[in-house]
Amino acid sequence: MTMLTRRALGGFTLAMICAPALGQAWPTRPIRIVVPFPPGGSTDLLARRLAERMTASLGQTVLVENRPGAGGTTGADMVAKSAPDGHTLLMGVTGSNAIAASLFPNLPYDPVRDFAPVSRLVSAPLVLVVNPASPARDVAGYIAAARGAAAAPLTYATPGNGTSMHLTGEMFSQRAGVPLTHVPYRGSAQATTDLIAGLVYSSFADVLVTLPHIQSGAVRALAVTSAARHPLLPSVPTMAEAGLPGFEATSWQGLFAPANTPAPVMARLHAEVAAALALPEIRDPFAAQGFIVAASTPAEFATLVREEVAKWREVVRAGNVTLN
Repeated sequence: MTMLTRRALGGFTLAMICAPALGQAWPTRPIRIVVPFPPGGSTDLLARRLAERMTASLGQTVLVENRPGAGGTTGADMVAKSAPDGHTLLMGVTGSNAIAASLFPNLPYDPVRDFAPVSRLVSAPLVLVVNPASPARDVAGYIAAARGAAAAPLTYATPGNGTSMHLTGEMFSQRAGVPLTHVPYRGSAQATTDLIAGLVYSSFADVLVTLPHIQSGAVRALAVTSAARHPLLPSVPTMAEAGLPGFEATSWQGLFAPANTPAPVMARLHAEVAAALALPEIRDPFAAQGFIVAASTPAEFATLVREEVAKWREVVRAGNVTLN
């Protein structure tokens, strides 16, 4: 055996000895999943279910830390500036990791550059609903009503300025070429109450919040904003089916790590997420609430984020949308 061969074999043996250790190098301490909202919401609940599963499978405690503020950007900024070692993660949403890039002129992080997307977890479309006293029985009727009310544009209620509901209404106004008046509320509850009472004409609303009122007949659903019909609203057409081709707007939640997190850690994180979402005890309760539960690859999620940032930037620019 030559000296070169012995050295090559020696290097191979050392690599084989070290490989298990390298594979076990993460996690070395508890993991934090930062939720950029208060406890109790869907993002928080999903993070806690994911944390329970990862604690059991990784052998390290996975904790959920709530860091609310500034529409989710406070918590997102904290994770963006954390060490890229896989021990601090973010439950990011459409607002914090796509829309914020256009609405906050001094946003302290870049949603594309400063994060490594692990996987999308859940998504949900919005639904255009009107008070049942409205003559609009479909999207074409709604557009006709909006064109006929140019002197006093139709109103649409949302949970607040800068939300995905607000910008979806703005995008509808731009695509359909009709004026609409945005009426922001502090949360979905009062917006829904006033819609049912007839104080506002319509709403681009969360399916999860609005579904019981659609089923009871308190509001009328005209279209969902996803590319495909929603499984809990199979008789309600998509915006594309209703005459606005290419119209798609969904709210989504996903797991992010800081940029430059090592590839082996990213691969393990993705495997953990995919395994968790395949479990009926995690998947089924969220699906029953109206979420589309499905993991994506990191590359697919990264592409989605880039597309969403670009889409909402154009909506904000064209509508001159501000948070004030």
